[in-house]
Amino acid sequence: MTDELDNVLEEDDIVTLLSADGEEIDFVEIAGIALNGKFYAVLQPVELLEGMEEDEALVFEVGRNEDGSDNFTIEMDDDIIDAVFAEYNRLLDQANDEE
Repeated sequence: MTDELDNVLEEDDIVTLLSADGEEIDFVEIAGIALNGKFYAVLQPVELLEGMEEDEALVFEVGRNEDGSDNFTIEMDDDIIDAVFAEYNRLLDQANDEE
């Protein structure tokens, strides 16, 4: 990650998740997308994960635990991932048109 990006990040922008191995992994929240009655978070790892390119991000479905905390589940369905990124790009285009 570039120094400029590190300087802009605030603690609120960082989401720390546990891997299947119990390792803490920090992600930058790129966007939150509501789609088909569900909420998805587009997250990019702060440190590049093995097998990922620098500009790639992951999609997580966000739900609620019984205690009210957020529960992030990685999305594996390619159709849903494509739909989330299509909605993200549509919202970006819309925001750029309004400027």
